[in-house]
Amino acid sequence: MISLKTCKLMDQEDPLKHFRKNFFNQKDEIYLDGNSLGKMPRNIPEILGKTINNQWGGKLIRSWNESWLELPNRLSEKYAKLLNSSAEEIVFGESTTVRLYQILLALIQSGNYPDNIITDNLNFPTDLYVIEGLKKQFPRLKINYIKYDNEIEADIDLLKENIKKNPGIICLSLVTYKSCYYYPMKVLNQYAINHKSIIVWDLSHGVGSVPIDFKESETKIAVGCTYKYMNGGPGSPSFLYIESGLHSLLENPIQGWFGHKKPFDFNPQYKAAENLNHFKNGTPPILSMQAVESGIDLTLKAGILNIRKKSIKQSEIIIMAIKDQLSSFGFKLKSPENISRRGSHISISHPNAWQTCQALQKGSETTPKIIPDFRPPNFIRLGINPLYISFEDLWWVINQLHYIIESKSYFKFNHDKPKVT
Repeated sequence: MISLKTCKLMDQEDPLKHFRKNFFNQKDEIYLDGNSLGKMPRNIPEILGKTINNQWGGKLIRSWNESWLELPNRLSEKYAKLLNSSAEEIVFGESTTVRLYQILLALIQSGNYPDNIITDNLNFPTDLYVIEGLKKQFPRLKINYIKYDNEIEADIDLLKENIKKNPGIICLSLVTYKSCYYYPMKVLNQYAINHKSIIVWDLSHGVGSVPIDFKESETKIAVGCTYKYMNGGPGSPSFLYIESGLHSLLENPIQGWFGHKKPFDFNPQYKAAENLNHFKNGTPPILSMQAVESGIDLTLKAGILNIRKKSIKQSEIIIMAIKDQLSSFGFKLKSPENISRRGSHISISHPNAWQTCQALQKGSETTPKIIPDFRPPNFIRLGINPLYISFEDLWWVINQLHYIIESKSYFKFNHDKPKVT
């Protein structure tokens, strides 16, 4: 078992240790749910206070010309740096679900690809719902739903076989929400291109946790949220990436006024804006967009390669503990062991997973509260955001999982679950 002393030493040598102070941290609490909702940066109250009091409250509509209209473009510029694209290839606003529907519908209506959509059983449920809804709109669509033999990793050969037999549109989560499987992005992009297909990547569980290079990986289209590892706040707006070569080939099926060439001319006839601006829809959600900027600033400052390096080191500690200490108590690893195929959370299963989660959250007078993530039927997700998770935090997690099962203290808790777990 890794010792507390060793973990404290690793924290002292951690080049990212100073980033922890940039987040709002609850005393005696370890937060391992950043893969669902990231922590709040400490300067958010000041930023939103200025937006509410000085801009909305003081300058009112004048704030559009002074700063608000440029805010989405500024976010695009910063995310372009993180993802290696041009700012003109990224547009901000709407939820990930709306953006996914928007781009899938645009691809279908373009007629540039066969009427096939491929996805798999590792994909996030909302992505599957969107695809199911499109099938109702377009009965001609053929949906190829791949079920792998296991719930942890994709069978890449099987996926390729499906793309070869049913070329068209493929929708995948780069890092899967349950097991944290990390797809070989470039390999699949190239394969899709060679078989007259295109992949729409959902980056929600990947952006901010793994390096993503749109140009090097030959990515054509991607969507992603900003409230997980990017710490943008609950329901913060998503982004849509479309490679520049596709801009003139795809029409926005949601013709909103901000996608108009001259929105403030109020012309009753729609004329699409140039470049990716025509994929803008309605009025930007300024309050939530203001909160997004701090998270991307911190990520860029820390450097995604440094974040990834620490994430791997921390996740390896948990995996080692599961194998060496916790497997005898019924815990099973449900994430890939190969670090190149794993994102930044560790999933484990246990017959009493939900009760164990409650026991972790309860803490005690001598132990911190630990906030993990539960996913049915019996998964505990341990989200690692290296910007605010320390090595000492992990020691406590391992220690408490061991104690809770060995002492059977989880029996104190029932099986009732709140709406959000």
